[in-house]
Amino acid sequence: MRRRPGLSGTSRSSELEVSANDVWRVVANGHDRPQWYVDAAPFVARRALDRALGGAGRPWRPPGTPVLSTGDRAGFWLVEEADHAARRLVLRAEVRAPGEVRLESLVAGLGDGRSLLVQRVSFAPTGLLGRAYLVADLPAREVLLELVHRRLLDDVRRGT
Repeated sequence: MRRRPGLSGTSRSSELEVSANDVWRVVANGHDRPQWYVDAAPFVARRALDRALGGAGRPWRPPGTPVLSTGDRAGFWLVEEADHAARRLVLRAEVRAPGEVRLESLVAGLGDGRSLLVQRVSFAPTGLLGRAYLVADLPAREVLLELVHRRLLDDVRRGT
């Protein structure tokens, strides 16, 4: 796994011995069952934190479709883009935060049944509070993406 930390966003990438199409089916899976983008431990914790801060916690279930589509809602995410041809999924968090949080997942084929999975979480701050949050939340974003990426890798390896 490669890690690329940054102030406004952090990314993780992993090469897998799994075809890009098989990885994409797990990344963009919309079936109403446990999914990495809803049930990964950091998202369960964030949902609880959002409720504690007066937010709704957005307990939306996955849409119950084979794949996510632009406009779907699941967990506390709005699917901003589900580009199945490019294997690109962009989720925007609908939580109380002084700015916008996005999670982008990309899957690329490497040939010989191998693929590259890249995930990036980013935060675009709003106002002075948002800028302070950008810096203060950096360690949490690193841990969040590390755990989420590992959960997704486990799901891919299990084929779920």
